[in-house]
Amino acid sequence: MTTFSAMDIARTGVGFSHHWIDTISHNLANVNTATATDEEPFRALRQVARPLEGGPFATGGSGVTTAARIVDEGEPRLVHDPGHPLADEDGYIAMPAFDLAGMMVDLMAAQRTYQANVQTVGAAREAYESALRLGGR
Repeated sequence: MTTFSAMDIARTGVGFSHHWIDTISHNLANVNTATATDEEPFRALRQVARPLEGGPFATGGSGVTTAARIVDEGEPRLVHDPGHPLADEDGYIAMPAFDLAGMMVDLMAAQRTYQANVQTVGAAREAYESALRLGGR
């Protein structure tokens, strides 16, 4: 394990969390995206994490990266809105199959993960700075 591995591992967590928050934000921005019933509706994306393997600090942990971005499947919600410009002849539009509450829970988890990793980087930096001050005396 290198001297700065705690910072490096937490840095990968910050990066993953940042992408996770961006993905959730994109999904939330499109929660009300309507499409015609014969078109493909908006599909939410989900981040999948995996541990880094064989990295320079693999003996004490290796960090995390994005393994995949999965597209949510499912039937779109059909909403009766005859005045909508995209409505079909029966007055329906397609809305995303979306779990807003679940997405908000994911957002809170992503934010807390981001904060925890930022705090880890800060704590490691302070510890390294203290060690340098002790060594310089």
